Amino acid sequence: MSDTTTRYDVLAIGNAVVDVIASCDEGLIEELGLNRGGMTLIDEAKADELYDAMPPAREVSGGSAANTLAGISTLGLQCAFIGQVADDQLGKVFRHDMRATGIDFDTPARTGEPATGRVLIFVTPDGERTMNTFLGAGQFLPSSALDEELIASAAILYLEGYLWDPEEPRNAMRRAMGVARAAGRKVAFTASESFVIDRHGDDFRAMIEEGLIDILFVNETELASLTGEDDFETGFDMIAPNVPVLVATRSAKGAVASAYGERAVVAAAPVAKVVDTTGAGDQFAAGFLAGFARGEKLETCLKRGAIAAAEVISHYGPRPEADMKALMEQSL
Repeated sequence: MSDTTTRYDVLAIGNAVVDVIASCDEGLIEELGLNRGGMTLIDEAKADELYDAMPPAREVSGGSAANTLAGISTLGLQCAFIGQVADDQLGKVFRHDMRATGIDFDTPARTGEPATGRVLIFVTPDGERTMNTFLGAGQFLPSSALDEELIASAAILYLEGYLWDPEEPRNAMRRAMGVARAAGRKVAFTASESFVIDRHGDDFRAMIEEGLIDILFVNETELASLTGEDDFETGFDMIAPNVPVLVATRSAKGAVASAYGERAVVAAAPVAKVVDTTGAGDQFAAGFLAGFARGEKLETCLKRGAIAAAEVISHYGPRPEADMKALMEQSL
């Protein structure tokens, strides 16, 4: 395929899961022995146990990269998704939600066990989310499910670190990176969580050093895990020379990015009340990539990310609810 022919602005490969979100008090987090504020991989039996212990909950399609695509799509860009669901009800829900958001999603469903993945999210009164993830069918995304022509037709390939843990999708993502780079496309990668870096940091550092990642998203905790440096500026300066575009979010302290020798810093966008931080990083990436794909200034890309993150933490659920195009126009 010609390097100048693009069908999609962003194509993502990630977990295809349904989020189950419930409000709870701090006592329940302690009682269940959960990793407060973090993400823990669990098996299906544990997922059933936690689901039974949850207060009344909302079910919405999620998954980090899928959430990011949902945000990008609402901002008017063309998106496609590759991820594995099972041939079950949750799989149908996920597929419907993706397509209803304007995202092309045609990966065939997987028959048999395990079920479609789900994330059980406990949200405490301060808006902090504690996530417990059963990857389900998503951890069995095979390389054979990849449409290489589809991958080569996207200007940006966006990969989710969470999905690096299981071997089969990790191999699929490596193959996808090769296809994208051969087609002259950009490869974006989100580290996702410190525990993923703890397990696969050597892989990530090697990809960075080899120049395989064009755009890297981390938060300050992940940056420290990746570099071994607690000082943010020291860690940032260690990674930046090896990544054309580095984006580091710092929660209430805003975000920093470097791109092709330029550096920009923005404050966090104001929010009246933090309701649920689920999806904050995902939507920051959505806002940033929507600007980047359109060739906007680095500071503007960061501002878009901050606005998108502020919107999603103002309500329950990991995907935008406001008219994001209008919100961007009003806020920029």
